Amino acid sequence: MAEKKTLLLVDDDPDILTVLRGNLELSGYRVLTVGTAKEALETCQRDGVDLVVLDLVLPDMDGVQVCCRLREMDETLPIVMLTARDSVVDKVLGLECGADDYVVKPFEFLELQARIKACLRRREIPGEKLPERLERGPLVIDRASYKAWLNGKTLDLTKKEFDLLYFLASYPGQAMSREDIRHALWGKRQLYTWSRTIDVHIQHLRQKLERDPKNPELILTVPGVGYRLSA
Repeated sequence: MAEKKTLLLVDDDPDILTVLRGNLELSGYRVLTVGTAKEALETCQRDGVDLVVLDLVLPDMDGVQVCCRLREMDETLPIVMLTARDSVVDKVLGLECGADDYVVKPFEFLELQARIKACLRRREIPGEKLPERLERGPLVIDRASYKAWLNGKTLDLTKKEFDLLYFLASYPGQAMSREDIRHALWGKRQLYTWSRTIDVHIQHLRQKLERDPKNPELILTVPGVGYRLSA
């Protein structure tokens, strides 16, 4: 059985902590809760924490400062900000200080749960050692030479198209969300890579790979999620 992921919830509202802890424990997580920034920093230093859900308004330190401190302690620790502040400035500030995602109160638990899962998955992807050469049916991709072939024919790809194709081919049959793709290709601190940008790159790839780009057979759309490679 896989080891439970440990989540740290940081909020000065005990009611929110109680509700979230109960629901997340039912979802299979080990959950720690604290109400102050001091406790949050001490807990992360003392215990093994896989992800932090952090409120921006805390009694002893602003959540943005806490986020910056946590990021200094661990560059890869996923941090999800949970706050009533919903302005664009607040969101950008939170993301720029190192947060991986930003959830505005009031929120649906299922949305928060999905964002937590996505952040945990993205943390695991970069650590995997992927092969230099991938073969997926008629598709061959060589990362060392930055070349790719389909049915023996060399593909004329831009660097970003190559990176996107290599990323999808690294997880054949697995649906990768736009957030997974953004994080892998542009990095979590690139704030302005919108879904439309990713969709455009997918369209360009389909034009170069598919017999009929309007009815793709290799790069498939997963409704409500993102894309997957069928090969």
